[in-house]
Amino acid sequence: MKASKMEKKISVFGGSAPKPGTPPYLEALKLGQLLATAGMTVLTGGYSGTMEAVSRGASEAGGHVIGVTCDEIEVWRPTDPNAWVAEEWRCHSFNDRLNTLVTHCDAAIALPGGIGTLLEIALTWNQLVIGIIEPKPVILLGSAWQKVLETFFSELGDYIPVDDRQYLAYAPDPSTALELLRHFLGLV
Repeated sequence: MKASKMEKKISVFGGSAPKPGTPPYLEALKLGQLLATAGMTVLTGGYSGTMEAVSRGASEAGGHVIGVTCDEIEVWRPTDPNAWVAEEWRCHSFNDRLNTLVTHCDAAIALPGGIGTLLEIALTWNQLVIGIIEPKPVILLGSAWQKVLETFFSELGDYIPVDDRQYLAYAPDPSTALELLRHFLGLV
């Protein structure tokens, strides 16, 4: 199934470490199911962990999954796209992959993750602030990102104008993330 031009494409950022059956994996699986059931196309980094779980959840719910993969990652860590990727968008460089995930979506949701996920959040947010990309929601799932950013704002608040914080929203769970997403995209 190819993604319809009318479907919203949602990039989901998240860590590669969670294993099947763990709470972070199950949360990502649920998010994928909810996005697919809402008729949205899911874009992920295409590999393991929460990327796999979101892909799996979306695919099993009848949704379309695009995996944005990268030659440089596969040289660094030999791996293949996960089994639930229906359409692969292959990039040569890591930077091209990041740019594709950030610019080819209508919204982004970040699950818990590590340095790569933080980079995806920061890149999306920065491009929104300086107007490189059209306004879109960036929803941060779980309490960890909110705690990190609240610390960032309290310690370095003068560097982050309050207006720049408007691009970020926080959701405690996948259902709330979907509600926020529908609201921001005018689908309510």
